[in-house]
Amino acid sequence: MKVNGKVLVVTGAGSGMGRELTLQLLAKGARVAAVDIHGDALDELASAANAGERLSKHVADIADKQAIQALYEAVVEHHRHVDGVFNNAGIIQPFEKLIDLDDDRIEKVMAVNFFGVLHMIRTFLPHLLERPEAHIVNTSSMGGFLPVPGQAVYGASKAAVKLMSEALYAELMDTSVHVTVVFPGAIETNITVNSKVKTPSLAGDSKVPLEPMPASDAAAKIIAGVEHDRYHVMVGPDAVLLDKLCRIAPKRALSIIQKQMKGLLEQD
Repeated sequence: MKVNGKVLVVTGAGSGMGRELTLQLLAKGARVAAVDIHGDALDELASAANAGERLSKHVADIADKQAIQALYEAVVEHHRHVDGVFNNAGIIQPFEKLIDLDDDRIEKVMAVNFFGVLHMIRTFLPHLLERPEAHIVNTSSMGGFLPVPGQAVYGASKAAVKLMSEALYAELMDTSVHVTVVFPGAIETNITVNSKVKTPSLAGDSKVPLEPMPASDAAAKIIAGVEHDRYHVMVGPDAVLLDKLCRIAPKRALSIIQKQMKGLLEQD
């Protein structure tokens, strides 16, 4: 789906990949409903975009089902229709073993990363099915196919997004709605700050490229994938390499990431 002239909803639009997605979609001629839990970030985005009424700002917590319904009504009121949803918002968990995580954090990660995406889809899909062409873009993660020590619940939430999205793709194959699943590797974003999680230093040696991809490059790759109706979009050389390795030698892939993260869970 070409984005020029389309009305697109972007969650997590206030920072990182969401911010870059919004700016680049606007630059390509789209109208964007920018959604974020932080109103000040949306204000800064609007100032940077200078897109007038083509950009609407919506402060909403996607973990709140009722808030998503109100969001849908506000977006349609402003833009009259919606052609696509970029489910980009997400948080990570503290770098802790599964047994050490508290219940509140587990529930929050699942509420934002999985149920937020689920409820966004279920709320917007009936409308999208009425459009001549529409697109749903769900952000999973490299952690959705590669087990990462200290990120078990985060990985589970992103794996759930992956499988749900793939099933949704199959369900919508005979409709006008396309589905793309995005798998970012290491990207230069402030997800750890927004998630209130301390970033540990990595240990061990690895041949896996770990230099984070700039968020602007990641956003460009995602948009290109959408415009070519890609099923999967791997974002970053680490995601590309480990996706291939997980298919060929899954235990070896796990060993590599375990070595890379060695000692992480013992850090203060």
